[in-house]
Amino acid sequence: MSERDEAVSGAAPGTMSGGALLVACLRAHGARRAFCVPGESYLEVIDAFHDHPDLDVVVCRQEGGAAMMAEAHGKLTGEPGICFVTRGPGATNASAGVHVASQDSTPMILFVGQVARGQMEREAFQELDYRQVFGSMVKWAAQIDEAERIPEFIGRAFAVATAGRPGPVVLALPEDMLRDMVTPPADLGAHAHRRADAYPGPDAMDRLRAMLAEAERPLVIVGGSGWTEEARSDFQRFIEANGLPVAASFRRQDLFDNGHPNYAGDVGVGVNPALARRVRECDLLISVGSRLSEMVTSGYSLVAIPRPAQSFVHVHPDPEELGRVYQADLPVNASLRAFAHAAAAMPPVEPRWADWTRQARADYEAWQQPKATPGRVQMGEVMRQLNERLPDDAILTNGAGNYTVWPHRFHRHRRLGTQLAPTSGSMGYGLPAAIAAKREHPDRTVVAFAGDGCFQMTVQELGTAVQYGVNVLILVINNGIYGTIQMHQERRHPGRARFTDLVNPDFAALARAYGAHGELVEETAGFAPALERALKAGKPALIELRTDPEAITPNTTLTALRETARAGGPR
Repeated sequence: MSERDEAVSGAAPGTMSGGALLVACLRAHGARRAFCVPGESYLEVIDAFHDHPDLDVVVCRQEGGAAMMAEAHGKLTGEPGICFVTRGPGATNASAGVHVASQDSTPMILFVGQVARGQMEREAFQELDYRQVFGSMVKWAAQIDEAERIPEFIGRAFAVATAGRPGPVVLALPEDMLRDMVTPPADLGAHAHRRADAYPGPDAMDRLRAMLAEAERPLVIVGGSGWTEEARSDFQRFIEANGLPVAASFRRQDLFDNGHPNYAGDVGVGVNPALARRVRECDLLISVGSRLSEMVTSGYSLVAIPRPAQSFVHVHPDPEELGRVYQADLPVNASLRAFAHAAAAMPPVEPRWADWTRQARADYEAWQQPKATPGRVQMGEVMRQLNERLPDDAILTNGAGNYTVWPHRFHRHRRLGTQLAPTSGSMGYGLPAAIAAKREHPDRTVVAFAGDGCFQMTVQELGTAVQYGVNVLILVINNGIYGTIQMHQERRHPGRARFTDLVNPDFAALARAYGAHGELVEETAGFAPALERALKAGKPALIELRTDPEAITPNTTLTALRETARAGGPR
């Protein structure tokens, strides 16, 4: 607390407010950035930010966007993304980002302003019980009722958010608690959180090697969170030494170099049928980091529950995930860093599956060839031009919708930390994630993909991008419909699609109204020059691509879906 603050407040020398202590604790644990929408319920924290100019605080337009930015920061850095929101509607708005952190296994801490302690249980203004509100989607939800315990709660929040399977934590902050004056611990900065790793035992690695030696058609699926450059490099050495084909789980494509000859593609929405067959036909399946969720297993159809037909090795940092859905022949509780290091050091086996691995790669290469689709904008060609123009360290973000099939299928991720996409399938994620990524890496190109419906979930964060000079590039793929919903309607109820048409603004003009660069592309030939202008604009830039709603995926049209459904085909 400064001398000025002591004089104004009459506080005893050496004391500080609960709000000031909380911010000091964040800095002691290494927090560098926070995202927020300000609220009167945590004014003492906002005031304390004045004394920590080295803590980058990004003020957002809506709490959902702020929480998604914090989640993206956590996903990109491996450290908890920090978010502050006010009580009631502020907290419930933020729940969208908290849910992303939960299903994406991302470390995050959401701080929520709360009513004063003496007003609780009366349904005071905007009062909620945040333990109940967030209890089913976080690792820990609590309320700090005593300012003296702030260091304890903050330390535990960092530990819980990063331990095992990472995830979100929510802490409620009664506004009067934040005003209480306390004496901070003398050693406040001496006990920053240290992440604990689980290591695979030698018996587990011996058993893994023996199972590999017996296999003829092995397949590795890599996924999860908590990867580092060192772990990725170790894992690649393990794959190369044993000649293994490797697939990425849903929206984790940056965990392995997509240009590597052992890479076989991603197992997610719209999976390559050849890769889906390979999952079913392999005789040894090794899942490293992935939970093998519904999206990875095509609705749990690729891998049988609870006992897979294949021999099954499951590596995961959280013991509670091992055996939760799938019963493994070899469950390995280990952090991804520790497992990758042990796997790289394991004596390799003599592979008998060279042709199996080569064919897996050939299937991927064939799947990468786009076909012509209806309309004057060919997204396959757009993706080809992007792949040629973007550097290897460019970061691509997206939300949810059929438009995501294009970057997921046709962009080749070369480096770790180049894909920010919600495995939870949350719309509106692309722009907030791009802002967080560009704030963390201002020297790198960041491209946000968004559908016309998806973009309008968080379009107001354009103001945040402009305010902070976060020069992201936004590609809005506008087909005038909620495409995913209409696709499912045509499959289930052909010819009866309803509630999916959208009346949209002029997105390029909207971007310019915010102070960003805006362009409209209505045919493929216009994309390349528009891209160059956008990348050189020196400000946030948006390119709207008008696409034909018939081009619902790279492989089919809405009409074809409708006709197939009417003929009694697959639904």
